This record gives sequence, C-alpha cells and structure tokens, in this order.
Amino acid sequence: MSQTNFIQKFFKLESSGGILLMCSALLAMICANTGLNVYYQQLLSTAVEVKVGNFEIAKPLLLWINDGLMAVFFFLVGLELKRELLEGELSEKKNIILPGVGAIGGMLIPAGIYLIFNYKDPVAVQGWAIPAATDIAFALGVLAILGSNVPTSIKIFLTSLAIFDDIGAIIIIAMFYTSQISITGLMVALACIPVLFILHNRRIESNSPYLLIGIIMWVALLKSGVHATLAGVVLAMFIPMRSKSHPEHSPLKSLEHDLHSAVAYFVLPVFAFANAGISFTGMGLEQLLHGVPMGIALGLFLGKPIGIFGLCWLTVKMKFASYPKGMNGMRLFGVSALCGIGFTMSLFIGSLAFEETGVNMLFDERLGIVIGSLLSGLLGFVVLKKALSKPETAV
Repeated sequence: MSQTNFIQKFFKLESSGGILLMCSALLAMICANTGLNVYYQQLLSTAVEVKVGNFEIAKPLLLWINDGLMAVFFFLVGLELKRELLEGELSEKKNIILPGVGAIGGMLIPAGIYLIFNYKDPVAVQGWAIPAATDIAFALGVLAILGSNVPTSIKIFLTSLAIFDDIGAIIIIAMFYTSQISITGLMVALACIPVLFILHNRRIESNSPYLLIGIIMWVALLKSGVHATLAGVVLAMFIPMRSKSHPEHSPLKSLEHDLHSAVAYFVLPVFAFANAGISFTGMGLEQLLHGVPMGIALGLFLGKPIGIFGLCWLTVKMKFASYPKGMNGMRLFGVSALCGIGFTMSLFIGSLAFEETGVNMLFDERLGIVIGSLLSGLLGFVVLKKALSKPETAV
C-alpha cells in the first residue's frame, strides 16, 4: 500500500469514527437523563474480576474500559507516532516545527486558563490538564463534513499537531496522574522492556510474543500505580517497522491498519458511551459556573485557538517556519479552533484527575468538556467553511 493511499484510508476511517463517537456520546446522555439511567449506572458499576490463585484484578466495568480498552488506543497512538517519526510527515525536521510549536501553545494556554479559575481549590487544581487535550477523531469528523475541498495538507497538519498533543498527554499522565508507586510492579514492567528489545533486535515478526509481553507489562503497571495505558505506548515502540525477510512489508503498518477499525468503531465509541453520560437533573447555573467546568470549557474554546494560532502565527512571522501548502492565517485559526474538541482525551484525563481518585465532587468536569468541545467544533467549522470558500492567501 503506498503512503498516499495509506493516508487517504486513515483520514476516511478517522472521520467516520468521529461521527460514531458523536452518536455514542449522545446515546450516553440520553441514557443518563431518562429512565434508562438506573440500568446505565448498573452496567458501568458491574464488577469484573480476573483471578488466578492469589492474584486478582477486580474493577468495575467502567475502569476496565478506561484502563484496558484505552491501553489499546494508546498502543495505536504509539504505532502512529513511530511510523510518522520514521517515514511520515514528522520524519522531516521542517514539518515538525509548526505543529510542535502549536501543540505546546495548545497545552500551556488552556491549562493556564483553567488554573486562573481553580488555583485556590486544591482538589479542582488536579484537573489542570483536562483542557490541554485534542480529540483527533472528532476533529477529522468535522473536517469530513466540510467535504473534499479541505486540502490534504491541512488534515496532515491537524494530525501532526494532534500527535504532538498525544505525546504531551502521555508525559502528563506518566508524571502527574499516578497513584502510590509499587516498586515490585514497576520492576516487573521495566523488566519487560529488555525482552521487547531482544524481540525487536531479532526482528521477530509474529505479533504473539510482543502482545504477550505487552499484557504482562500492562498488568504490572496496573499493579504498580503508574497508569496502565502507558504500556500500550511502550509496546508500540518495539514493533518492527520493516520485515527482515520481506523488506517491502511493514509489520508495524499492518498491525496499525488492523487496529484502526477496532479502535475507531469499538474502543473509542465504547469509551465515549461509558464516560459521556452526564445527568442534567437538578443542574442549575451554579453547577455550570463552577470553576472546573468553566475553566475546562473556556480552556478548550479560547485557550486552544489562542495558544495554537498565536504561537504558530508568531513562528511564521519570525520566519522560523512557513505555512504548509494550502494553509493561511484564517485556515490556521479554524484548525486551531477544531483542536479545542478535547472530548475523548479530556474525558480520559478527567477520569484520572477526579473519578478514579474517589473525590466527592460538587461539580461535573464532563459538562465543561462537552460544552467546550461543542463550541470549538462549531467555531472551527464556521471559520474553515468561510476560509475554504476564499482563495488561498497568506494572512
């Protein structure tokens, strides 16, 4: 499969996956605000246990989804990152600067806005990273609605920026959202890395040994207190890019291709359904104006375009980088607004910051995520629709 065809299939799949995500989130909200809510909550709180002798993992279904299925998502993110760094858009330094700078601005400014609203509350401060995330599936879903007149270069820029955003999210999760560390679990997880290195060095092409070691590493991280989804990223780094016996074949690309459908049409929709069930019963202005949802909504809606557009525009003006073909100032602002759709990753970080810590919340961070993502999607759509109707001129 050529690189061009691979990219085209990727965008088509991610866009349709974004639409399915929207439907899953809507279904979750319907369940949470109707007579189905009792069954919805019972489903998510269902205890699921795996026990072998004295060893056991016992979690409610919601946490199996957030810790287990999302590890598969992060595994796919890791595969995409490795491919992009080795032979994709990010393999050329000139293509790294603008999305890299944009991603930094798109994380710092939203986090800063959130902290302005919540710096006095030691509990609320834990959610500072929630508006720093970008949901690539949702964003590409909006681009799909705009039709075929969206230049591929804009889609590639958005994807590259989202990849850097994911790297930032991975670092944040590893550094700030871990519970008490178990040295034994951590040592077992670290011991998996040299085994993976040996498999990679010998170019073992069968997926089975990699996945077996990956499962062991996931369980060890789960028990260690370091968030288990990171096992997916680490595992992806050791999947061979090229076959030893058939250099034209890529085990990494094949696995990435196989996983895309499962992630786009099952993993992320299930995650959205499990995490987007916001109950509006009894909700008033006080809940809406609480510092957490306000900080998240404004961080996504204002912080993302200000941070991404501002730093990218400054970088271009200072001649450290140039716009990709088909991009100008107005189109860049539209893409920056779309990056305020933080849905999946924001929900995930929100679950780490609040729900998995057992904090008794007087607020619902999901409300800010939904409002901020919705407003960002609408703004990005309107700006890009207008920008794409005009000739390409630098602004």
